[in-house]
Amino acid sequence: MEADKKIKDALDLITQYGGNDGGHHTQWVLDQVVRILADDYEAWVKEYKDGEDGPETYGWEEGIAP
Repeated sequence: MEADKKIKDALDLITQYGGNDGGHHTQWVLDQVVRILADDYEAWVKEYKDGEDGPETYGWEEGIAP
């Protein structure tokens, strides 16, 4: 997917679902945006979770679709 299409798709998703209340819905939107923008979702999540205390320093939740 070319960069401009990725950006448009991410912004469309935020426009459609970004205003839903609830942290679990917000996390779902963030997860979907990462899936659109990251070339390798699994690698991105792994890198996100890595930190000063090892590979599971930070958590990542997929959230719940609104």
